[in-house]
Amino acid sequence: MEPRTDNGLRARDLDKRESGNLIGSDKVEGTNVYNHANEHIGTIERVMIDKPSGKVAYAVMSFGGFLGIGDDHYPVPWSKLVYDESIGGYRTDLSKAELEDAPRFRSEDDYNWEDRQASMDVYNHYGIPPYWI
Repeated sequence: MEPRTDNGLRARDLDKRESGNLIGSDKVEGTNVYNHANEHIGTIERVMIDKPSGKVAYAVMSFGGFLGIGDDHYPVPWSKLVYDESIGGYRTDLSKAELEDAPRFRSEDDYNWEDRQASMDVYNHYGIPPYWI
């Protein structure tokens, strides 16, 4: 019998969700994020995709808390992350201090994804142009 993953998928089915330069969103979720000093600074909870353009706008990263309790959630512009095969995770040029000062929310109900000014605040914090420009 073929081994299954935690979510009940066969290993070969999970492999089909990653091919060449493409990766399924379910394989991105839960991936660790490290800074250039190899410090683990968070975990990707989900990606937010702009429906009209199809562009990935943000990776929502969890950081803080203990064992997932009390985590803060940070919308980080997708362009701030680069996949690094050698670590099996994403790398960013952000430090823990920069992330601690970044816009964040505590739960799904605390953030209005349609608030364009809040989105501008996120992109301004990271010093990069927003995905919609």
